[in-house]
Amino acid sequence: MSASPAVLMRLVASAFTVAEKAGAIVRKVLHSGELGIVEKTGANDLQTLADRLAQQSICASLSRSFPKITIIGEEDLPPEEIKEDLIESATRRKSFRRHGPAEYRDLKEEELVVWVDPLDGTKEYTEGLLDNVTVLIGIAYEGRAIAGVIHQPFYNYQLGAEASLGRTMWGIPGLGAFGFQLQEVPGDRRIVTTTRSHSNKQVTDCVDAMEPHEVIRVGGAGNKIIQLVEGKASAYVFASPGCKKWDTCAPEALLHAVGGKLTDMHGNAYCYNANVKHMNSAGVLATLRNHEYYVSRVPQSVLQALKSD
Repeated sequence: MSASPAVLMRLVASAFTVAEKAGAIVRKVLHSGELGIVEKTGANDLQTLADRLAQQSICASLSRSFPKITIIGEEDLPPEEIKEDLIESATRRKSFRRHGPAEYRDLKEEELVVWVDPLDGTKEYTEGLLDNVTVLIGIAYEGRAIAGVIHQPFYNYQLGAEASLGRTMWGIPGLGAFGFQLQEVPGDRRIVTTTRSHSNKQVTDCVDAMEPHEVIRVGGAGNKIIQLVEGKASAYVFASPGCKKWDTCAPEALLHAVGGKLTDMHGNAYCYNANVKHMNSAGVLATLRNHEYYVSRVPQSVLQALKSD
């Protein structure tokens, strides 16, 4: 009889299924027409009913199956009893029977920290830019992002009412990434993806310093990482505070699984321990290849303005 899969692989399998459940909730709320929008810190920082229900679903589902893990979610929600229909108990098993990287086989539940963004790209969600929307579940150990699940609830939505919606990608450094076809921008092109709703002069100056052939402005950190791994962009440049650990943990793990890199603007790694501050204060710089080039192009004025954690 083969040994049961390691805790990490079982957690990733559950996160996969739970992310799909959250995606279904996000679609259902949109189709209801009752988004329940509230402003958190301003018009560009929104929360919807979908954010709230999806986070409840993810956190309650994972906590029930893995009671000793630490879960940190984006939304600051009051304690309340979670309706049973929000909880997902099934697990996607077929793709996760492998044991994963040897260094993670003996991990214990209590050593893992899960960072959850139940609806990344909320502003775009409220504006109908549905391809920008993702559900992010990142898993960290000793401060490092070691696994990530990214679900796109509206993948294929442009194909019309009969289209089958949704796609889930996942990755573990040392094992690989799955659910998509890795592609790269041609080596002679530099395409930078950056924020569409949180820009300022500092962000613009930093993007310009990369000497890009093209700039793409879209919403959602998860969406931008998908652009990197699918050959639509060479670098994700956000030279400003604003991104949080739940925005970058899952995307970083997926990106690292295919040889990419995510750091702050100084080139320093972020830490995902349970007790770290949530804000990525020194911005985000992510690439599939040639990370050192992009770090070298960051203006000194930006580095001085953004102090590394």
